[in-house]
Amino acid sequence: MKGDKLVVKPEHVEIAGKILDTISSDIQGSEKYTISVGGESGSGKSEISQELEAQLGERGVPTGILQMDDYFIFPSRTCHEMRTRNIEQVGLYEARLDFMECNLRSFRRSEPDIYKPLHLYEEDRFVTEVMPVEHLRVLIADGTYATALRFIDTHVFLDRDYHDTRADREERARDILDDVMLQILEREHRIVREHKTLAEIVVAKDFSGIEVRR
Repeated sequence: MKGDKLVVKPEHVEIAGKILDTISSDIQGSEKYTISVGGESGSGKSEISQELEAQLGERGVPTGILQMDDYFIFPSRTCHEMRTRNIEQVGLYEARLDFMECNLRSFRRSEPDIYKPLHLYEEDRFVTEVMPVEHLRVLIADGTYATALRFIDTHVFLDRDYHDTRADREERARDILDDVMLQILEREHRIVREHKTLAEIVVAKDFSGIEVRR
C-alpha cells in the first residue's frame, strides 16, 4: 500500500533475525517459499515484514511483499466509513483473501508475474499493477488476517492486542482513537485472536522473543 508510514525499530530488526534463523534451512531447501505475518492492527506486521525482506536480501534471497491492505474490497477511508456505520462490517469478508491466495499460488507455481490490486493510500483508491515475481524466492503476505491464508509455508503471528499497540498507533498517526475506533479494534481483536493457534511462530507481546510451534 503506497503512502503508509512505517517506523522500523531495533526490536523489529531483532525479531526478524530470530524468525529467519528459525526457518533459514527451510527457505534454502525450497525453490519458492511463502511467509505470512499476521496480527491485530498496529501490532508491527508491516515493520516486521519489511525487515524480513531487508534481511533476506542481505542473505542473497530475493524477496517481495504482498500487503493485505491492497486486497480489501473498499479503499481505506471508504472502508472505515462503512465500519463506523455498521460494526458487523469488520471481519475476514472485508478482504479479498481468495485473490491473495490466487497470487500466492501463482508465485509458488513459478509464474513470472502476478496481477494484483494496489491501494493508493493518499488517494483512497485502487489500481491494478503487474508484479514481477519470477526472480523472487520468498514472498511475504502481510496483513491483519494473513494467518488465515492457506498457501503459506510459515505463518508468523504477532501476539499483541490493541491495548499493547496504542502507543505505536499514535506514533504512526493512522487512526483517531475515539470510542468508535476502539469498538472496531475490540471486534477485530475478538476475530484475530483466534488465529494465533494457526501460527507456527508466535512473536511475544513485548518483542522479547518468539515461540516456535512446529
